[in-house]
Amino acid sequence: MEQNFQTSFIPKKPIVTEERTETARPRRPVSILTLISIFIFLAVVLATGGLYLYKSMLQKNITEMSANLALAQERFEPAKINQLQVLGKRLSASDQILTKHIAISPIFETLQESTMKTIRYTDFNYSFGTEKNSKLINVIMSGQAIGYRSIALQADLLAENKNIIDPTFSNLKLDDKGNVLFDLEFSVDPNFVDYKQMLLSETEVTSGTTQENTGNQTMPVQS
Repeated sequence: MEQNFQTSFIPKKPIVTEERTETARPRRPVSILTLISIFIFLAVVLATGGLYLYKSMLQKNITEMSANLALAQERFEPAKINQLQVLGKRLSASDQILTKHIAISPIFETLQESTMKTIRYTDFNYSFGTEKNSKLINVIMSGQAIGYRSIALQADLLAENKNIIDPTFSNLKLDDKGNVLFDLEFSVDPNFVDYKQMLLSETEVTSGTTQENTGNQTMPVQS
C-alpha cells in the first residue's frame, strides 16, 4: 500500500518582508552668528580689494603728477625761479626799511623857513612818541633869543605852521650876555618825515619839471 506524502511549501505563517527603512537625519538650522560672520568676511574681502585698487590708482596718479611737475619745473627754469624768489625777499625787506625810516631834513627846512633872525638854535633831539601821543614824533630843542619879545613872536610863527604840532617854549632864563635861553618842544606827524613819501614827492616834482621843460621846447622852423 502506497503511502502518499503531501508536502506543502506554503508557509503556515505569512512571510513578513523586511524592508530597510532609512531614518532621515534632521537638518541643523544655520545660526544668525554664522550668517553675520560670513557677511563680515565677504565685506572685509571686498573692502580689502577696493583699498588695493584705490591705492594702485593713487600711486599711478602721484607718479603722473610728479612727472608733470618735473616737466613744468624744467620749462620754467628752477634756477630763474630761485633768483626771482630771492629778489622778491630783498624787495620786501627794502620796502619795510623804507617804511620805518624817517627823514629829519623836512623838519630843518620848516624851521629854516619859520625861524626869525633873532632866534638861534643850539641843540636838537627827537624821539618816537609818548604814551599820550604814540603816533607822533617829538622834537626837543634848545636855543637863544634876543629878548623875550623875539620868543613871543617866534611862538606865533611856529603855531601858524601846519607841520608843527603844539610848539611850547620853556625854561626861559638870561645868560651872562643878556640873551634869553630857552627850550622848545613840539611834535610832527610821522607822514611829514616819512622817507618813502619824501622820495615819492621828489620823484613827482622831478617828473613834472621834466615834462614842463619838454613841453616848452619849440620845434625848429624849416625854411
